[in-house]
Amino acid sequence: MRPENQSRVSEFLLLGLRIPPEQQGLFFALFLCMYLTTVLGNLLIILLIRLDSCLHTPMYFFLSHLAFSDISFSSITVPKMLINMQIQCQSITYAECILQVYFFIFFGCLDSFLLAVMAYDRYVAICHPLHYTTIMRNELCIILVAGCWVSSCAQALLHTLFIDQLSFCAGTTIPHFFCDLAVVLKSSCSDTSLNELLILTEGGLIFILPLSVILGSYIRMALIILKLPSLKRVSKALSTCGSHLFVVFLYYGTIAGVYYFPSSGSSKDKDMIASLMYMVVTPMLNPFIYSLRNKDMKHAFQKIFRTENIPWCR
Repeated sequence: MRPENQSRVSEFLLLGLRIPPEQQGLFFALFLCMYLTTVLGNLLIILLIRLDSCLHTPMYFFLSHLAFSDISFSSITVPKMLINMQIQCQSITYAECILQVYFFIFFGCLDSFLLAVMAYDRYVAICHPLHYTTIMRNELCIILVAGCWVSSCAQALLHTLFIDQLSFCAGTTIPHFFCDLAVVLKSSCSDTSLNELLILTEGGLIFILPLSVILGSYIRMALIILKLPSLKRVSKALSTCGSHLFVVFLYYGTIAGVYYFPSSGSSKDKDMIASLMYMVVTPMLNPFIYSLRNKDMKHAFQKIFRTENIPWCR
């Protein structure tokens, strides 16, 4: 098929998930419930942090931004996937595809940066408790969050501009349920070696640096926690860190599996399952792991949604 410039290609065809027709309704209901849980759970986090002055601390400030990022991260792909499943139309316009790529990279990087910032915040709280308020002052928190947003925007814009220079064949099909960066590159008729090099180098750096900060912070925290005399406190602290690390490994592990150790041939469905894990499952789990199991968040919920007002600021 003769290559055409991308400006003349009006739409692509998303092949979507390979779901038998008789199971479409079941999976539609499942993904819809998961998406609503993600949106409502993370909105509840933002609402509680906004309304309860006791939660106006650096940790919950970062958590509110992570909750917003998780809502946005799922919203750029899941609604379109649900619409396509419902109306049996798999087409997506070129403009929508480019926007999906941009916001997918943007909120994916933002999630990664925020997880690293939250790990650093916990490191300061556990390893330098006496200097916590001095180090994690409001100005530094705002600078860290602003840096996360600006850096994520720059990364997304860079990759999107490089994609916009590619050419696509008329009737291009994308074997995925959304316009994933790697899959869009493989669907192009142009030479994508520069784009792939950009993903491996600059993208790899964005992947490794936050993960190194997270792992370094948790290792240092573990060493400090193990020195505590109370076994009960050690057990509780390790349990909390284990939950957080589970999300980190789930998020980074699936991304590494898709972009750095991709499947081939008949195993492509594994990549889509991995994509569902970090785009649907992880944002849905975050409200349970980061807040609903948190004592301060539970008391904030009771204070706002119950008649009795129990003072809880510490």
